[in-house]
Amino acid sequence: MANSNLRINMTGTESEPNARAKRYQTAIEMAAYVDQQGFTSVNVEEHHLADNGWLPSPITMASAIAARTNHVDIGIMALLVSLYDPIRLAEDLAVLDLLSEGRLNFVAGMGYRDIEFHAMDKPYEERGAWMDHVLETLLAAWGDEPFEYRGKMINVTPKPLTQPHPTFLVGGMSKPAARRAARLGLPFCPPISTPVLETYYYEQLAKYQQQGFVYSPEADFSLLFIDENPDQAWDELGHHFLNEVVEYSSWKKEGLNRPLEFNSDSVDALRAEGRYEIITPQACLERHEQRPDYTATLHPLIGGMPLDRSWQCLNLYAEKVLSPLRASS
Repeated sequence: MANSNLRINMTGTESEPNARAKRYQTAIEMAAYVDQQGFTSVNVEEHHLADNGWLPSPITMASAIAARTNHVDIGIMALLVSLYDPIRLAEDLAVLDLLSEGRLNFVAGMGYRDIEFHAMDKPYEERGAWMDHVLETLLAAWGDEPFEYRGKMINVTPKPLTQPHPTFLVGGMSKPAARRAARLGLPFCPPISTPVLETYYYEQLAKYQQQGFVYSPEADFSLLFIDENPDQAWDELGHHFLNEVVEYSSWKKEGLNRPLEFNSDSVDALRAEGRYEIITPQACLERHEQRPDYTATLHPLIGGMPLDRSWQCLNLYAEKVLSPLRASS
């Protein structure tokens, strides 16, 4: 079957409580639906204090998804591990790994917004050292033996199903991030392909006598919405895409290159940029047929998208893309 991913980040969540609850419930229903339709994965994200409601509790959301699904991988892309107490994080992720029967994976991100560190009472200026502490503690906590933590021996339970630990990669776009991943023998996941950084990572793996690999999205990665009439859909729905992009771009930080960052409030400019696409089911089917390794990442709830149009997007993909692919396999 085709590689298909459902993205859930809850951007554009309504201010009215009942409507907000309905959107969250719909997200879980959609996860259950794509699980039945043969999707490969469902991914959630993490950001805090966002004006448009960006999902702040990815472990809670991923747990709800795990309870309603049986087959899809469940990814947290990314989990901002530097904002957590490491022992509690080890416990929560172990429980989620057990609930999902090993379907959990995540990218360990450090974070870059000082307001998030302030709100979570974590040291922004020492975030690199704190991330080292969190990752080292996670790996020790998931081991079989007790270990020394802050001067006392402890044994964190339960242990995860996946051994030696839940599947995760270290995110980042810097040499310290690559070096951190290599030192710990963990895969490295930059958000865009960077050959120089990848070479450095492999050099560091050799230095630390570790094994690992690099994973980054394809150069032409885009977020998809499926509609029979893309031109009309952009006119009617484009502002929902902007809702997400404008919020994300407002967090711009000097010297930090972030994929999907956008410096305009124009729907036409966003469409031309190509990172967010509205395409027909037939166009999506052709991509899968022409590129067996292609992954379609659907983002039906983007920026407060009306729920009926969100469901329409998913149904079109299931009925006019996955169904023909299944029939021809």
